[in-house]
Amino acid sequence: MKAVVRHTYGSPSTLRVEEVAEPSLEPGHVIVKVAAAGVNMAEWHLTTGEPRIARLALGFPRPKRITLGEDVAGVVAAVGPGVTRVRVGDAVFGSARGSWAELVSATEELLQPLPEGVTFEQAAGLPMSGYTALQALRACGPVQGKRIAVTGAGGGVGSALVQLASARGARVTAVCSTAKVGFVRELGAHEVIDYTVADPTAVGQRFDVVLDFAGNLPIRQWKPAIVAGGVLVLGGGEGGGKMLGAVSRSLQAPFTRGIKVVTLMAMPKGEDLAALAQVVAAGEIRPTFARSYTFAEATQAVDAVRSAAYAGKVALTP
Repeated sequence: MKAVVRHTYGSPSTLRVEEVAEPSLEPGHVIVKVAAAGVNMAEWHLTTGEPRIARLALGFPRPKRITLGEDVAGVVAAVGPGVTRVRVGDAVFGSARGSWAELVSATEELLQPLPEGVTFEQAAGLPMSGYTALQALRACGPVQGKRIAVTGAGGGVGSALVQLASARGARVTAVCSTAKVGFVRELGAHEVIDYTVADPTAVGQRFDVVLDFAGNLPIRQWKPAIVAGGVLVLGGGEGGGKMLGAVSRSLQAPFTRGIKVVTLMAMPKGEDLAALAQVVAAGEIRPTFARSYTFAEATQAVDAVRSAAYAGKVALTP
């Protein structure tokens, strides 16, 4: 089968489409024929091997795994022993390691039925952004009536956070670039700060919660903009250099007083993917699909995500 791979760390130009072995069918697993796969900043990090501290887990001097991708949407092609919830022919979406391939193996618990009225390309952009947003909101507690700032509001995680927080009764201030102001307003943001014009930490507002998934501002700069006892949730962020990346900000957290700082390491969980399917069905989150690329165009897709070229999500199709 065909898959997008890389054999060394480097720029997205190192990505290639090659023939690889089809996944074997294991107990409790499902083989999905991939219709679309999501593209996240995670794939840029896996491709470049940056921050380099991550190579301790990813492999050194080259990647342990050559395949990429986690978000998937497609049709069940085979089910292994012990699988009871899905059947061959079911349309599903969820998480599966190595989803940038024609076929992928996933555990049954990490798959959900394709939501009604949602296309494969739209669904492929939901899993990682959605479960990350759900876990971030859980980390900051009830949000009803609270003033919440969301950075990167025009991206995958940010757009999910704007929608969820607004639906749950928070007053949401979205931080984004000029080109995405209208987009985040349509998602339910009550106020928008264009970071190309104004520093979100210096606009005279104080927030109960800041969900920082795209910025690289240091914690000390955010602290005056957060009420005493407020919460700063850190996830992503591309500052900090090639060695430590966003980890450098997290190292400041234990020394911060007056606010709660949470460093979120989101992971796919069955209960969160089930909750994601529910909030999509309820209309709390709508897919923010922007554009698809073919596997042969994976380099362009990763570059587009890295440069935040689009409002919303990007997908790959075989």
